Formats: sequence, structure tokens, C-alpha cells
Amino acid sequence: MNHRFQGKTILVTGGNSGIGLTTARQFVAEGATVFITGRRQEELDRAVHEIGKNVVGIQGDVSKGADLDRLFTQIQRMAGNLDVVVANAGSGTFVPFGSYTEEHLDTTLAVNVKGTVFTVQKAIPLMPDGASVVIIGSISSVLGMPAFGVYSATKAALRSFVRTWSVDMKARGIRFNIVSPGYVPTPAYDALGITAESLQPRLPRIPLGRLGTTQDIANAVAFFASHESSYITGSELFVDGGITQV
Repeated sequence: MNHRFQGKTILVTGGNSGIGLTTARQFVAEGATVFITGRRQEELDRAVHEIGKNVVGIQGDVSKGADLDRLFTQIQRMAGNLDVVVANAGSGTFVPFGSYTEEHLDTTLAVNVKGTVFTVQKAIPLMPDGASVVIIGSISSVLGMPAFGVYSATKAALRSFVRTWSVDMKARGIRFNIVSPGYVPTPAYDALGITAESLQPRLPRIPLGRLGTTQDIANAVAFFASHESSYITGSELFVDGGITQV
């Protein structure tokens, strides 16, 4: 097993399930100590047990400033610094354009945009020069998906922030990149009523002819987090079997 992250300290928000959990597990397997967050304590405890070692679960909601303050206070107390931040926590629901409500916009923007912005902002003081921030985006930011407009807009906003932050933080050499998954079944898909079977009709549109896995995404995140991508910043990597590219 590669040990690219030996001695590194990493934060993965939303690390209690799906892409976040697989990514956290990958980092630990490669030598890192990983902090993971999640809103539900039971799921967080289960994730910590599943990873098994060198992992700390801290319950909290990224859309709440007080929870973020508590998170980074604990990280600073326990580890002192952060080498990598993976802003993975996000949420979305299907709501047709004509049915948007203020609550729908407020909730989705609070988690996906505000939560990511302040996660990164509050993490920066703990990060050394040359550190890496990886944002989890989505192919929905470039593909029109029915009834998914607000979620898609939040992911497009994150793509824009990655460009801006790369310039804002260039003096410190902190790198910002975004990984945008394609169709990757996770528990979040279950919550939306999407099953692997329901996605089968989309396979002919995917050049590689299959759905993605959480490990596919974790591999890409680990690349951006590692020294192997030391000359890459402000970039977006679509891990989608080619659906957005051809």
C-alpha cells in the first residue's frame, strides 16, 4: 500500500458515508490521521468503527458556524494543524423550477455553499503553506438535470470559488481543486429514490459503460491531496466515465 499521507492530518467533511467515508478510509490506509464529520452521531460512530484506526469523528452540521468553530477548536487541540481538507458535505433534493421555495434555496445554499466556504475559511489558519484543499463538485454543474437546478447551481458556485481561492491564496501555495463525480450510487442517492437499476438506461451515454464507485472518486481526491498533483491548482477533474467530455 502506498504511504503518500504518512504523518499527515486530514479533514473530510461528510465522512460518515458514501464518497466521504471511502475517501477517509483511503487516507487512513495510506498513513494519515483523519477527522471526519457528520450530522448524525450514530452514522458517524459506525463510520469510525468501520475505518478502525487513526480516525476521529466529530458530530456537526457544516451549515452552522458554532459547529464549525467547535470542529476546528478540537482539531487544533488534538492535532495542531491540517495538511489536507476535503469539503465533501453536501445535500440536495429534486424540486422543479416552478416549485422552488425560499426554504429549499436557503437549505441547499446553507449546506453546499455557505458550509463549504466557511469550512475552508476556518481551516486555512491551521494549514501550512503548500497544503491542499479538495472540493467535491458534481457533473450537474455542467449538465442540465430536471428538477435539480438549485443543487446544480451550488456546485457551479463551488467551481467558481476554486478558481478564486487559487488566486487569493497563491502567496502561500495552498492548492484548491475540485473533483466532480458522475453517476456514483451512494446512500445520498437512496435518499433521493435513485437506484442503480434506475440508472441503467443512462449507461449507453457513458463512454466507459458503467456507473462509478465511491473508490473511483476517492482515488481522484487522493491524487489532488497528494504531492503528485503539486503543479495543479484551480482545476476541475470530472470522474464520470467520460459523460461530460464526449
